[in-house]
Amino acid sequence: MGSNAQGDGTQVLQDLINAACCEPNGIPGASVVIINRDGKELFAHASGKRGQGQPEPMSLDNIFWIASCTKLITGIALMQLVEQGKLALDDAEQLEKLCPELRDVKVLREDGTLEEKKRKITLRMLLTHTAGFGYTFYNSKLADYGRPIGYDEFSGQVSDILQPLIAQPGEEFNYGINIDWAGVALERVTKMSLNEYMQRYIFEPLGLKNINMFPTLQMKEKLAYMHQRAPDGTLSIRDHLMHRPLTADTKEIKTCFGSGGGGCFANPQEYCQILAMLLKGGVSPTTGSRILQESTVEDMFTNQIPQLPNFARKHYSSVKPDLVAPFDEFYPQPLDQAQGWGLTFMITPHRGATGRSANTVHWAGLPNTWWWADREKGVAGMVCTQILPSSDLKVGMLIGAVESTVYQYFV
Repeated sequence: MGSNAQGDGTQVLQDLINAACCEPNGIPGASVVIINRDGKELFAHASGKRGQGQPEPMSLDNIFWIASCTKLITGIALMQLVEQGKLALDDAEQLEKLCPELRDVKVLREDGTLEEKKRKITLRMLLTHTAGFGYTFYNSKLADYGRPIGYDEFSGQVSDILQPLIAQPGEEFNYGINIDWAGVALERVTKMSLNEYMQRYIFEPLGLKNINMFPTLQMKEKLAYMHQRAPDGTLSIRDHLMHRPLTADTKEIKTCFGSGGGGCFANPQEYCQILAMLLKGGVSPTTGSRILQESTVEDMFTNQIPQLPNFARKHYSSVKPDLVAPFDEFYPQPLDQAQGWGLTFMITPHRGATGRSANTVHWAGLPNTWWWADREKGVAGMVCTQILPSSDLKVGMLIGAVESTVYQYFV
């Protein structure tokens, strides 16, 4: 597309986002960033308010809890260690020696009793959600097992990931705390906290100062408000789920669990530099630092579970409706098209209705944050809001419109 088309697209995108953020009970505030493989921002715009009814406008400086968008970063960290030979994707003995909890974990039956697992857990299983772990907010069997106390995956307490499996390792895909356990393995092999490792080996080489599991004071001053959408569609500001990581002092951070599955807070413009690095084959286009080998990026973007072509076409119930909405498919695709999962994200193996290339990847976070990366066309982007429960219809409509507009005008 020529520069005029891109200019028109800029106005179309701004109008889309502004409209979504000004309609009654729409989206309180959103930040949208689009980037290419050269690290150039094709588009960056924030609209609405930092919090519903608040005087301060949303800005590109605001910080979002990105929740499961953290999984990509954790995957990058783990694959660095695989490159170095410090961890192996398929060495179950190594993993269960590092994490004896994985050696001893049992499988929860439908009747609430436990049985022994049939095979050992590998790092590849953790990164592909085939190790057997789930999330309590999607699985009533698991939620019931933890009661009367229950599990809270966002507590900042390691005890809350000491959960049984809900399926035998290697047999099926279950979205859950698998990548939290991958982060634990990283900490034990490196003798560093996951957050410290990310800062030193990912964020600092990329020149990023505003991605953190334990936000700095400056980041917290720019934190976007969290919102709750009621069943009738109305919105209200709510308290933050990630209370302990946000309030921990320097001493308490050492005992606070850093969730590899959902613990990061980020500025969307900075997060998109991670996506640009992947588009560039593992090298930062802005700093020149190599974060991953090109062959490793290729592996991450390769479907790891071809034996499960319909892995995401199953019903996920809403055990905790304030957190998640029920759904039947992670990403809408024609039923005759196979689904794919790489090393921490979903792959759409076929060209999408928005214009995305075959083998484009994406993932999302609980409070309606979302990213995608299309290596063939050299474009990636992020849409950030702070609304619970997940799968918000209005945010989903905005995401689809943003992606379609990018392919129409910017690619």
